[in-house]
Formats: sequence, structure tokens, C-alpha cells
Amino acid sequence: MKTIGKNILMILGLGLMSTAFACSKKSGGGGDTPVTPVQPVTPQKTDVSMWVTTADQSQLLAKQNVSLLFSTTTNQNTVINVDTTQTYQNIDGFGFCLSGGSASLINGLPETQKAALLKELFATDTANMDISYIRITIGASDMSASPFSYDDVSGDVSLSQFSLDKEKADLIPILQRIITINPNIKILACPWSAPAWMKDNNSVTQGSLQSQYYDVYAQYFVKYIQQMKAAGIAIDAITPQNEPLNAYNTPAMLWLSADEDTFIKNNLGPAFKNAGITTKIICYDHNCDHAEYATNILGDPAAAAYVDGSAFHLYAGSINALTPVHDAFPGKNIYFTEQATFQGGDFGGDLKWHVSNLIIGATRNWSRNVLEWVLATDANNGPHTNGGCSTCLGALTIGQNVTRNVAYYIIAHASKFVKPGAVRIASDQQNTLLNVAFKNTDGSKVLIVINTSTASQTFNIKFNSKQTATTLAGGAVATYKW
Repeated sequence: MKTIGKNILMILGLGLMSTAFACSKKSGGGGDTPVTPVQPVTPQKTDVSMWVTTADQSQLLAKQNVSLLFSTTTNQNTVINVDTTQTYQNIDGFGFCLSGGSASLINGLPETQKAALLKELFATDTANMDISYIRITIGASDMSASPFSYDDVSGDVSLSQFSLDKEKADLIPILQRIITINPNIKILACPWSAPAWMKDNNSVTQGSLQSQYYDVYAQYFVKYIQQMKAAGIAIDAITPQNEPLNAYNTPAMLWLSADEDTFIKNNLGPAFKNAGITTKIICYDHNCDHAEYATNILGDPAAAAYVDGSAFHLYAGSINALTPVHDAFPGKNIYFTEQATFQGGDFGGDLKWHVSNLIIGATRNWSRNVLEWVLATDANNGPHTNGGCSTCLGALTIGQNVTRNVAYYIIAHASKFVKPGAVRIASDQQNTLLNVAFKNTDGSKVLIVINTSTASQTFNIKFNSKQTATTLAGGAVATYKW
């Protein structure tokens, strides 16, 4: 993957935020150059509304003033047929990972800017982005300023020193404000490591959880969910470990599938049941190249009784690995919980890869959600731990100004239009016009299409035996709604 260069759109101050979904590049001017008045545009009559982001950033989630009318007219164009009679999985939402660093950057904004940004990101009306699913960390992630857990007192097996105090400065206040804006937002939480003193190497990185602390660690999760609930924050789901096969992040912990299986069936599942906790347990939470990690756990009836499904990333493997997991265990859900964009990448290349593989690929392979990593970073790609990701690029870069980067548009093309509770419906996949379709609970239909070729393509959207022709530039993504 390449990163966004100097062409990235920068919105100077949040006063321009109301236009963030429909902005285009404009040529600069200077001196006494006269400004041509903008003439009002007469809206075209249309059956289908269309929003476009182009690879060159000349259009960024810009609503098109085009007439897309369904008719019985025939032509020789490629056809994408959308069929509401064939349905697949329900959708929980689209969004981002809200790291501790992201929360601190957002919380550090002046109040007026902070309120406007949170509204833009999380408000559920059609003028805003409507992020409907977020992932947070239990303790520090590598995108925190430094490693910590909620009980760093060695040997505190009673967890008497367990405390969320380190989250009360930024993460908890930001979550509380998000919930005020969208009370129905889904929150998934997971740790990057158990407390160091519970591990066989007494370190925040590498090492594994000692089995003698399995019961204590299960109660650590119970306390976390209970205390977050007391703060007004309902945790919809947890995964026991972020990237359990990656021991080399900071923090990190190695946890093989047999051990996570044992922990879920003998400790975590029973602890949740005994405490009356209904938070979902989702296993794995790592790359698509080792889907057997998930199927090993789902194939154990004693563990599967407590498990809602499995979660995946795509730093390795193929997104198509998700469908065999679904086919083997159709009663269990699939989630896509992390993928980063990186400094030094190319806007158009990242847009194409992420929309093709995640927004389209993950959902066509049964995922109920899609989350990008991470919501916000500063101008130096921080905060991050010493040893954490130093090149991860936030959907937002927050400094004196707020820059909306490629991940912002990747997610917005889905989150703004595909609402929680929507169902994926059938649509014809085409070689260079990759797509996915949904039906919202209000009956509206959404089709997301990426033109993976370099040339502009004209094609038909067909629905209920009628069709309309539309044109999409090479490398561009469009969301259609009717």
C-alpha cells in the first residue's frame, strides 16, 4: 500500500465541515483576480442518487447532479442487476478503531471544533457520516502514548487495584459524547495484552498468559464491562486478544488457538454467564491467512456455546477466506475489525484496494461490519508506543487543522448510506466493476461500485426489470441510492 501525499484534501478549520461530504478541488487564485459568481444549478430529475470519490481527489464523496431514471430502454452496456429477493447477512455497521491516542487528539480540540467534529462523524442524520460501529482497546494499544493495563500491581489476583482511571481523561469522555449523539452505536473492545505480571515473561510485549491466571483474567474482563457500563458505556462485544499470532507489537501477547479455546470455554464464558453479562465473545481477531484459528474454536462445541463468531484483519491472506468459515459454521457471525492505511501511500491506490477488499470484499464474504484502523493520528502519525505503528495514518490527521484522509472516504461511502439493520442483497459481480448491494430497513437500496480499471466505464444498474445507465471514471468509487 502507498500513502497519501501532498494532494490530500485539507479542510482548514472545522468551519468548513458542512461541506466535507461534497467537496471538490478548486484552482487557486491570488491578487486582484476577479471571482466569477457561481451560478445556481438546477437539480436533475433522478430516480437514483449518486455520490463519487475519484482517485485524483477532484471529487470527494461529491453528490452528482445527474439524471438516472429507470426505464425499459435496452443497450449493450455491462449490467449490474440488483435483486432484493436474494438476501444474505444483516449489517451491524461501518466505522473505525478509536484508539486511546485518537481519543486524546479529538478531546484536545477546542470545544466548538470538537463538538462539530463529533457531530460530523457520529450523527445519524443524512448530512453526516453516521459511523455506527467502533472498536476500542482494553488498556493500551500500540496507538496509545505508552503501555498500560487496568491493573499493573503485580500479584493482585483479587483485582482490588483494578481501575479505569487512565481512561477518564480522554477515552471515556469521548465515548460518552459519542453515545449522546448516537445511543445505538456498537462498541467492540479488545486488549493488546494481559497485564504483564500475568504473563510468562512479565512484559507488555511478547510472552503468553499463564494458565494459573486464566480465572483472574476472566474476572478482569468482567470488571471492565461492569465499570464501563457504570460509566454509561455498553460494550456490545469483546475479543479476548488482538492479533493473537503477533507477539511483536507493543503491547502484544501470543495466544495460540488451543489456549484461547480453553480460556473461553473454561473461564471467560462461564464468568460472563455467572455475572449475567450478555456482551458477545468473538474469537480470533487476526489475519485471513490463518482462518483455522477461528474454525478450531468454532469447532469445539464447549467453546462455541459461548462464542458469537470470529473476527478478521487483512494484513495477510485473502478476504475470500471468510466465506469457508461462514459455510462451515453458518450459525456464527463474521466481523472485519481492522485494516490500516499508511503514510507514504497513494490515495487512489488505497481507495481501490480498501473498497475492493473491505467495503465490497468483506461484506460479500459475510462480514457484518467493516472497521478501518485508526480514527485519528497527529502530524507525526502518533501518539504511538515505542515499538508501535509509526506509519499508521488516521482517517483524520488532527493538528492545527483537521485533514480528512483516504480512510475517511473509504468508510463514508458505506456508513453514510448503509444503516445498521440493513441486509446485503444480491448484485452481479463484474470483472472491473466490483460492487455490493444492501437494502435498508426503510426499504431504500444502496449499491457501492468501484471501477478498478484505468478507463471510464458506462454500465447499467438494473432493478425490477428496469435499468439506468451511469458512467464512472477509472479508479473511482460511487455509492448509488434509490
